[in-house]
Amino acid sequence: MKQSLFESRHQPDWQLFSAHLDALEKGKADPASNQSFVSEYRRICHQLALAQERGYSSHLIDPLQQLAMRGHQQLYRHRSPVGMQVLSFVMAGFPQLVRAQWRFVCMAGLLFFGSLIGMGLLVYGFPDLVYSVIDPRQVAEMEIMYDPAARRIGQAIERESSDDWMMFGYYIMNNIGIAFQTYATGLLFGLGSLFFLLFNGLMIGAVAGHLTGIGYGQTFWSFVIGHGAFELTAIVLAGAAGLQLGWSLVAPGRLTRGEALRLAAQKSLQLIYGVILFLLIAAFIEAYWSSMSWPAPIIKYGVGAILWALVFSYLAFAGRTAHAPD
Repeated sequence: MKQSLFESRHQPDWQLFSAHLDALEKGKADPASNQSFVSEYRRICHQLALAQERGYSSHLIDPLQQLAMRGHQQLYRHRSPVGMQVLSFVMAGFPQLVRAQWRFVCMAGLLFFGSLIGMGLLVYGFPDLVYSVIDPRQVAEMEIMYDPAARRIGQAIERESSDDWMMFGYYIMNNIGIAFQTYATGLLFGLGSLFFLLFNGLMIGAVAGHLTGIGYGQTFWSFVIGHGAFELTAIVLAGAAGLQLGWSLVAPGRLTRGEALRLAAQKSLQLIYGVILFLLIAAFIEAYWSSMSWPAPIIKYGVGAILWALVFSYLAFAGRTAHAPD
């Protein structure tokens, strides 16, 4: 079905649902009309899924996404306690939002992982290149942290396991700071997010290439593979959210830049909620599992592979529902 026909056929439904949402948000809804709200909401979600599947333009999909999100908020505000709303977001809302923003996610992933892999290979092939990216003192610290003889891997100073909770807090603050920086600088027409995706990718790639080249690869990779599933994915999603902000300013479409930015911020902030959840999980794994030196590398690789598969499956399949053809 052509987009113009789809839009003309369903425009009355969208206007009706928008008016219903306005009334609910102002507390002026007719109780009798609330009985039809759930069916209206499901119809909007179904039409949004069809529009995305058929590749209709963002001028059609973005307003539908906004209606669906507003409907979701009203539905669970009136029907579910806060705990259920959070559970619904974690189990379905967040992965659905990631899939809905797949273009920004793919762009951020290519920038980050492309620069990481590219720099890693370059430094592995040309070892002295690492010093053009990272200060020699920091390189020396990295070598100490990932020395196979270290009792606690990934830490510049030996620590007792009882201090893991301190590292947990440090990892949370550090990682959330990086993610927020990558997201918020998207307000610079997306250029800030582009920069930090590339910068972080180049830095991590340089470290990975150098440590692999000097024979510390097994220590390094067995350390990062576990928490990296959540941490690296979170950086990509933060970058995607920032690129979404930037794109709303570069190409606002029929909206004013202010209105386009407001809509983009509402969607991207929900992505950031999920990013924070991922970073909390990553910090826990890094503090209490990754730094341990007693598990054999093969065990860490196995656990890491399971975690990567879990993250991919969650983002790709969680919250999916069957839709009938229209």
